[in-house]
Amino acid sequence: MLQRLDKLISSQGTYTRKQAQQLIKDGSVKVDGVTVRDRGFHIDPDKNEVMLEGKAFTVEKFVYLMLNKPKGVVSATNDASQKTVIDLVPDELKRRNLFPAGRLDMTTTGFVLITDDGDFAHRILSPKNHIEKTYEARLAESTTPEQMNAVAEGIVLGDGTECLPAKLRLLEDGDNPLVEIKICEGKYHQIKRMFAAAGNGVIELRRTRMGNLYLDENLPEGHCRRLTQDEVLLIEQCSDECF
Repeated sequence: MLQRLDKLISSQGTYTRKQAQQLIKDGSVKVDGVTVRDRGFHIDPDKNEVMLEGKAFTVEKFVYLMLNKPKGVVSATNDASQKTVIDLVPDELKRRNLFPAGRLDMTTTGFVLITDDGDFAHRILSPKNHIEKTYEARLAESTTPEQMNAVAEGIVLGDGTECLPAKLRLLEDGDNPLVEIKICEGKYHQIKRMFAAAGNGVIELRRTRMGNLYLDENLPEGHCRRLTQDEVLLIEQCSDECF
């Protein structure tokens, strides 16, 4: 499929459309070994080889980013008054149409997937595909087997909403226990509402895993990085313990 050369270069996020046009004008772009100075020149990225400033220019149809979300950031593409997860994406990784695949509320931290691949986002977020999202929840009070079982069996929220079964594991006991919880749906404030319906509360919540891909423990809060293709495939994998 033919595309304008300047538009193709700017689509990858490193350069703006104006910068791409200037690079072409300056003779910094070659197509199949030939310098191209026409910004309106059309190429087929699947067939033509592009060199940009002496380096091979690779075209990626979609981008997939892992963000370690801090507190106080909105899971949205834009917001008039609050910093969003897209605002945390560095310029060299930004592309048009990036959005968070699923939402974490402002006080929840951890793994947010940012992409421009709408079909992929739909697949991993649809409950029917059973792609688990794993969280660690610090509870407000000590928990009981009855509370854990109520959440695990598919609790009914205060407004009558029915939740699918969840998987729970007690990581730390005590007055403020730490619980690992896996769900394959994403209702509004779901985990906090689930524990509230069971008679407890959540004071800290962190997403640690999507599908079979764990949050990179070396990725600082507020930072993001590009995912490899193998990592992207891990997100769509269902664990052996799937519902």
